[in-house]
Amino acid sequence: MDALPLLLLVACGAAIAGAAQRTHVPAPLLLVTVGLAVSYLPGVPHYTLDPHVVLPLLLPPLLYTAATDSSYLGLRAHARPIALLSVGYVLFATFAVGWVAYLLVPDLPLTAALVLGAVVAPPDAVAATAVARRVGLPAKITTILQGESLVNDATAITAYKVALAAVVGEGAGWADGFGEFLLAAFGGVGVGLVLMVPLHWLRTHLTEALLQNTLSLLIPFVAYGVAEQLGASGVLAVVVVALYLGHRAWQVDFATRLQEDAVWRMVAFLLETAVFALIGLQLPVVLEGLGPYGVGEALGYAVGVFVVVVAARFVWVYPATFLPRAFSRRIREREPDPTWKGPLVIGWAGMRGVVSLAIAFSIPLTLHDGADFPARNLVLFLTFTTVIGTLVLQGLTLPALIRWLKLPPRDEREMTLAEAQAQAQASTAAEERLAQLLDDERNTLPEPLADRLRTVLERRRNAVWERLGSVNPSTGESADDTYRRLARTMIETERSVFVRLRDARYIDDEMLRTLLRRLDLEEAAAYREADDPGHR
Repeated sequence: MDALPLLLLVACGAAIAGAAQRTHVPAPLLLVTVGLAVSYLPGVPHYTLDPHVVLPLLLPPLLYTAATDSSYLGLRAHARPIALLSVGYVLFATFAVGWVAYLLVPDLPLTAALVLGAVVAPPDAVAATAVARRVGLPAKITTILQGESLVNDATAITAYKVALAAVVGEGAGWADGFGEFLLAAFGGVGVGLVLMVPLHWLRTHLTEALLQNTLSLLIPFVAYGVAEQLGASGVLAVVVVALYLGHRAWQVDFATRLQEDAVWRMVAFLLETAVFALIGLQLPVVLEGLGPYGVGEALGYAVGVFVVVVAARFVWVYPATFLPRAFSRRIREREPDPTWKGPLVIGWAGMRGVVSLAIAFSIPLTLHDGADFPARNLVLFLTFTTVIGTLVLQGLTLPALIRWLKLPPRDEREMTLAEAQAQAQASTAAEERLAQLLDDERNTLPEPLADRLRTVLERRRNAVWERLGSVNPSTGESADDTYRRLARTMIETERSVFVRLRDARYIDDEMLRTLLRRLDLEEAAAYREADDPGHR
């Protein structure tokens, strides 16, 4: 691919994603829709998804960012439903879709139909997370969807490899397939467990923030590459390492965390926009390859596969929700009774994404005996229509479904109260520690400086409580909001003075950069507080 089309893809994708922030449509859905609309416009380059790029180069960083942003404790608390969805459902969907496709498409071998089933089985991590956060799903449902989407790719890729081996003539039996699945699962987890501790040690012992962030960018590729080289699941290796590092991120130097957060936000943004734009742009490639199948005939098969994909998720989700409670008194005692609403949302939130398309494009053109892969072009088309159908139909209607169900949103006041109580405990402990330190003659400070430290703690403790208090009737701001606005105005005033002094050659550019960086860190802290969920 030439540099210019790639730059156009990234730039246009970023612009569309930015425009999505001003609408009620999640960015992935708008990107896919625009990609479909412009795919046949004159002058638009033809983009083809290369599985040798998507799987080893795009998937690891996307999984890494999703896993580090997830809660290890939350995933562990919901391990049963996550496992039932990420493993049980994916295998069930593989067989259900494969069997229906085998019955629906004339002359389609069952093994090739199972390849299709494995390809369309896994919901997408990025799509699920983006929609869940945008529509404000309850925390439990969001955690389950995030956990499912982190692990299900590994199950689907392994199932795909087993089915593909049967198609191309490698003679894989059920026992071989089961052995490969165990190797991928336990091997991927094992590689992650082996790598996570030394990688964390490196992160905490490197003293240069730039080196630490370089390591951070390499980690997902290292974990994925090592696991795949050993025949294990690179997906699981990346997820295990990312969950561990994310859970212990507080032990890393603050400068590294600040830079790392900014870098990974940018990387994730660029990759996600490019990926979802690419999905929509695959339409010409898929249609051109239909071969002997007419568009009308292929669309009929596509509707059938789409219906099975959607229905199979509900067929699995409801029994997986209620049957464990029926057979386990321990589950009934520990967990509240679920309603029918939660499984309905989880069942409808099964959007497919780029991983399905990348796996489909990796299907070989021929078998070992030189014959064409059976119905390869049709499998690509059915995968594409399933991805588009789930993203557009389910993604666009999910917010309306949630509003219709009247699911209780997160209680922002309760979250702010919990934050305030946690901050109060932390500030009290810090005050006690400060008093102990000041009693030591080695830590003697002039009283104004000691008071400044106490003021910082008091300000931090009061800031959260002030969000729960009254607001300014003129501006609608809390006292804390007004404080931050005025602080930013003061910083802007100082910044303009520094620039004027540089222009007058009273200070040089190096000193200007030092002074501006100090102000930038203070302003970033103010904006970070403003972006906190408790402020929305």
